[in-house]
This record gives sequence, C-alpha cells and structure tokens, in this order.
Amino acid sequence: MSGGLLVAGTTSDAGKSVVTAGICRWLVRRGVKVAPFKAQNMSLNSFVTREGAEIGRAQAMQAQAARVEPTALMNPVLLKPGSDRSSQVVLMGKPVGEMSARGYHGGRQEALLGTVTDCLEELRSTYDAVICEGAGSPAEINLRRTDIVNMGIARAARFPVLVVGDIDRGGVFASFFGTTALLSAEDQALVAGYLVNKFRGDVSLLEPGLDMLYGLTGRRTYGVLPYAHGLGIDEEDGLRVSLRGAVRESVVAPPHGEDVLRVAVCAVPLMSNFTDVDALAAEPGVVVRFVDRAEELADADLVIVPGTRGTVKALAWLRERGLADALARRAAEGRPVLGICGGFQVLGERIEDEVESRAGVVDGLGLLPVRIRFDRDKTLARPVGSALGEPVEGYEIHHGVADVRGGEPFLDGCRVGAVWGTHWHGSLESDAFRRRFLVEVARAAGRRFVPAPDTSFGVLREEQLDRLGDLVEEHADTDALWRLIEGGAPGGLPFVPPGAPPLSAGAPESRGAAPDPAPQSPEGLDFARSAGSAGSRGQGLEVARSAGSRDQRLEVARSAEAGPQELEVARYAGAEPRTLGEAAVVHVDQEAK
Repeated sequence: MSGGLLVAGTTSDAGKSVVTAGICRWLVRRGVKVAPFKAQNMSLNSFVTREGAEIGRAQAMQAQAARVEPTALMNPVLLKPGSDRSSQVVLMGKPVGEMSARGYHGGRQEALLGTVTDCLEELRSTYDAVICEGAGSPAEINLRRTDIVNMGIARAARFPVLVVGDIDRGGVFASFFGTTALLSAEDQALVAGYLVNKFRGDVSLLEPGLDMLYGLTGRRTYGVLPYAHGLGIDEEDGLRVSLRGAVRESVVAPPHGEDVLRVAVCAVPLMSNFTDVDALAAEPGVVVRFVDRAEELADADLVIVPGTRGTVKALAWLRERGLADALARRAAEGRPVLGICGGFQVLGERIEDEVESRAGVVDGLGLLPVRIRFDRDKTLARPVGSALGEPVEGYEIHHGVADVRGGEPFLDGCRVGAVWGTHWHGSLESDAFRRRFLVEVARAAGRRFVPAPDTSFGVLREEQLDRLGDLVEEHADTDALWRLIEGGAPGGLPFVPPGAPPLSAGAPESRGAAPDPAPQSPEGLDFARSAGSAGSRGQGLEVARSAGSRDQRLEVARSAEAGPQELEVARYAGAEPRTLGEAAVVHVDQEAK
C-alpha cells in the first residue's frame, strides 16, 4: 500500500489545486510514481478521459503534472451545478441524475464513501504515492457528518493533512488556527501542519508569526510559496481563476505581426470549460477578455460564445442583455463568431430541451442551420479529425444532439460565412489548426495580425507545470513533506481547543471517521453478527463500517438483515469499484427520479 497526503485549504481558491499539481510534478521528477485524487469535485470545468469518463479538469491537469493518463478513479464524484440549489451528479465518469444540495448532503453523499475509498485503494495499490486534494475547507462543521472529500477521506485512509492558506487574502494565521481548532481531536491528529501560499515580500518578516503559530498549535509550517504570476493552470471554477493566469496576462506578449487580435468571450450563465480560450490567450498579440454587455463586442475581432450547463438560460441571457442582437449584426456584417458546445447550440435555429431546462421547443439565434435535440444520454468522447486543412483533437461533453442542415462542415458542426459552431472542446489547443483559424479570423476582421509560427500550447503547459514543481522544490521543506507522505502525520500532535462542536442528537459521525484503531478482533465480528440478528441494525452497520479488513466487512454484510440499509452495508463489503459504482448509481438515480 502506498503513502499519501491530503492537501486541504483554509478556504476555496486557497491554492489546493496548484499545490497538489506542484507536489505531483516535484515527486515525479524525483522518480516517484504518483497519482492525484479528489474524491468529490464541484466544477463546470471538466474533461473526458480516454475511456470516455468525465472528471474535473483540475484532476486532468494534475494527472499531466504527474505524467500519467487521467482516469475516473482520480475523481469518482463530480458535481456540475445547474442552479444555486441543484447539480448533476457524475459518478465514476457517468452522469446518474440531478440532485438538490439538501438531498445530496442529506445522506446520498455519505453513501458514496465506499465507492470513493475503493477508488483510492486501487490507486494506492498501483502508485508509490497518492496526493489528494480536498474541497473548500475541512472545518465546514455543518457538513462534517457527511464529508467524503476532506477529513472524511483522510480518516478513512489515515492520510496526513497539509492545510494551505492564501496569505494574499489576509488573515492566514487566524485561518490556520481556526481551521485546526474547529476539528475534532481525531481529525486534528491527522493535521500535520501548514503551507503558506501566494506570499509577497521578505519571508524573514513572516517567520515570527510562523513561530507563534507553532506555539499555539504545535504544528509546523512546511513552506512559504511566493506569489507566482502567469501560471495559467486549470483549477475548478471562478472566472477570475482563469483570468488570473494565461488569459489576463497574455497582453504582455507583443504581436508577431503589425496588429493585435481582440477576442471577446460572452460570460454566459453556468459557463463551462471556459479554459477553451486559454490556448488563444497563449498566442502573442491575442488579447482575450470576458464580456457581459453588447457594447463590449463592438471592437472585438472575434466573439466566442462558450460552453454552458444551461443552454436555454444562456440564450435568454444573451437576449436580455442585447448580446443576441449584437451577434446577429456581426453575422450579417461577416464579422467572426465562434460557438463552442452550448454556444454552438444557441447559434442554431431551434432547441428542443426536455432534459436540461425542460423548456420544450425554444427558438435559437438562427445564425447556423442547426437544430438541437437534448438527449438523456450524455455524449462523452475524444474525437480526432481535421479542419481548415489541419489535424485537430478535442473532447465532447454534451446532451444536445445536433442535426446540421447546411453550411460547410466544421468539426462535426458547421460554418456559414464568418460564423463557426462545434461541440468540440479543446480544439484550439491543436497548434496548427489554431494558427490557421486565427489567420481566417484576422482576414475577416481586416486585421494585419500574423500568428507566431512556433507557439506550442502543450510546451507552454509543461513549462507551467514545471514552474509549479519548482515552487514546491525551492520553497517547501521537501524532505519533511516526503516523511509525511511516507510515514503519515507525526505522533503526539497536541489538541487545539475547543475542537468540533458536538453532533446533533442521534446523528452519526462521517463514515470516514471510523474508531481508531478499527476493530480487528473476532469478538468485534461476533458482536456485529449478533447485533444484526438481534435487530439492532444501526449498531451492526456501525461495526461493519469500522471493520478493519475487506474479509471482515464482507462477513458483516453477509450477516446483515435485508432491508433499506442493505445497500449501504454492501458498499462497505469490499466489492470492486465498478460494482460499488453501479450500486451507487441505482441509489442516486432513485433520488433523482
């Protein structure tokens, strides 16, 4: 069994994704076979693996940092928000239904822990080390009972926890202390220490505070990473995350020709995979910005309508803001427009949606001769083809099925004049195709822009990942980090009061929080059997959860009574990940229906 580490954060966007990627790149450069893992991810930026599974794009990026092929094992649960209160649940790479936040956190999330832990165990049996990324904060006390991604998975795997804090936001010492002090004693025993992220200035001025933090918590700081500009690395969601990197900072690169090329991206609701435009921003002289007003399209040489998880909602938004009329004027004037995935769908003539919005038949913008019908089965593919005389690769993630009724073929979509549409994400990362496309755009826009002949998006991405590895290697105590990964959290870490508040009456703690050490004795197994036969199914289930080996868990599951909890017990019975995933699909799909 391999070693591992959980990278948690004091807040969302503290830098967990990039720190995880940096640790993966540092480890693989020293010859360690390493894999990333995130039990549960909430993101509209996703990726399709070669076996046709949908996972968070951040985990695909971390797999690239680790120089391994991404798989569904690395992100078994993906939540794709469709509104403020509901998300599509993607389990083991396949969508299994929509669910409200209350329904998910009310028990369905907790029921998936067996699938999650089995995926992690499979990775641990294959790799020397597994670097896990947490979500949000581990001290979200309202969600701790059902947690499967922070301390729940750390407790289940006995992984040490490194807490990352963003000092650029301020309050990092209070965040480190408060995060630790709100955890139970059992959880605190796994919190090994801290990592300061995005520091500007003289580290010596920070050191007295780090010493005081050690005095307060008994936990050391494993490194202070400096603020790094222009990383442009895929994280999860948040428009400013993407803008902070390659998109915003691309303006510093001078154009290769006489003109720059201005690209405006419509910031539609529930925008997904907006990382598609990062490859454009990597081109010298291409200026990319996100817009939400019609007048901001006036000086754009190219307008992109990106992907979205709410096609009909995005269409209404474009009309309400006058952007739809502005796009129609551009098309009539022969000025370039590109629609990608959901953006392609809104450019068509008609949308028939009984799946995503259930709005029925809705008129599109009518800029392309395409009719869209939403299918309950999601298309997940890695297509390869050609366009504009150049080879192209991409990936597809959509429920909409396109009936193309005219125009010139374009990446399984079509082109009419200067309006292009395709379901393919990632096509602009194909360097030769991207350059040819920009030449077409510049010609239609009347710009004397010339794409640089040697820009390689793949090489730039590798350089960015190497920079992350450098940050870890140069500014963290890597010897101490390796001891954590190999040996676990240090013993004797002090308890920081007050600890977690008591759980509500009758509410069991997270299944990731099994008693430590887990029952291993025959007496414990006998008790589980007798508890089940005596009708105290709750006690039997608790012992089943905490049984220390697969064989013991299987015995408990076999002796459990049939009933509503049978499926939950089965998930702890040591079945293979595929079997567990199929069982969980049934459970989640019933809730969705």
